[in-house]
Amino acid sequence: MAVLLTGALALSGCAKDSGGGGGNNASGQGCQLTAPPAGAPAPNPPQPPPAPPNAKDMRVGLAFDIGGRGDASFNDASVAGLDRAKSEMGFSDVKELDAGAGESEDAKQTRLRQLAREGYNPVIAVGYAYADAIKAVAPEFAGTKFAIIDEQVDGVPNVTPLVFAEEQGSFLVGVIAAHRSKNCQVGFVGGVRTPLIQKFQAGFEAGAKAAAPSIKIDSKYLTPAGDFSGFQDPNKGAEIATGQLEEGADVIYHAAGASGKGVFSSVKQSGAMAIGVDSDQYNQPTVAESKDVIISSMLKRVDLAVYDYISAVARDDLGSLPKKFDLAIDGVGYSKSGGKVDDLVPVVDAYRNAIANGDIKVSDKP
Repeated sequence: MAVLLTGALALSGCAKDSGGGGGNNASGQGCQLTAPPAGAPAPNPPQPPPAPPNAKDMRVGLAFDIGGRGDASFNDASVAGLDRAKSEMGFSDVKELDAGAGESEDAKQTRLRQLAREGYNPVIAVGYAYADAIKAVAPEFAGTKFAIIDEQVDGVPNVTPLVFAEEQGSFLVGVIAAHRSKNCQVGFVGGVRTPLIQKFQAGFEAGAKAAAPSIKIDSKYLTPAGDFSGFQDPNKGAEIATGQLEEGADVIYHAAGASGKGVFSSVKQSGAMAIGVDSDQYNQPTVAESKDVIISSMLKRVDLAVYDYISAVARDDLGSLPKKFDLAIDGVGYSKSGGKVDDLVPVVDAYRNAIANGDIKVSDKP
């Protein structure tokens, strides 16, 4: 508490010295910052998880979104949860199927049917793009348990939605971006303009504005809704990010899947800063050449959701799963790898506590 109050007072003093929360400081001098919430208590920690169940006979099927293993983002986060479950629960029979760029809806259904027909149970669909497919296929296999990440599917009893408060985690990295920007101008790059990715945008913009009301935010998307190539086009990611950097942005946050590799590349070439998404991208081997410019990542704990879901299936206790993986249960958050935001931890955690306790409500729409 004392640390949070001290940080709040220090920032309040800075704002006062520079004339209060108003327009930008001189170019290159950063934003005029507002004080974070003072005195918000930390939320009650989540209950410790039960011991891993013995599930050596379980057979788990995973249907990837575009990008598959090695995307350094969303799919790799699901892999991390699956691999942890294999290690701790004793099963070894896993089948992973990849998605293809521009594939038809029939291809998604075929993938899910193949896993169910071959006896994999549960079957996990990675991404909201499987929403229609899973609604069609799951009723055909009433004895198979399905899960879908990122989509609320109701009315199908053997389907469990695994959804997240992306806007809450994105708010925190928005705060980080505002504190780190020297030009008081930041960027957001979304892969595909959908309601899901707009949750990332909404939270990022809200967090940046909360920390620095006068900050300029440039938000752009690679492709419109329906064109999922935006998640697998690093060249286009680089092009969009370069445009934002040339316009003055010096911190860019992406929610663009494998296209984020291009965003990181452009940021590195310009000497700016980047914020990753989903996984702790500072530690991802496939973007290791850019790790020196990745100051943080918005952690979307797909790994935790996948692990918890498999564990709940093994214990026959799906009712134990949360309705949403949010800040209150560490379902989303931010990374500190590399030590590039260590000095901001008291500030960011003050916002984190206020959101987790319900004192700050974060909209999921821009």
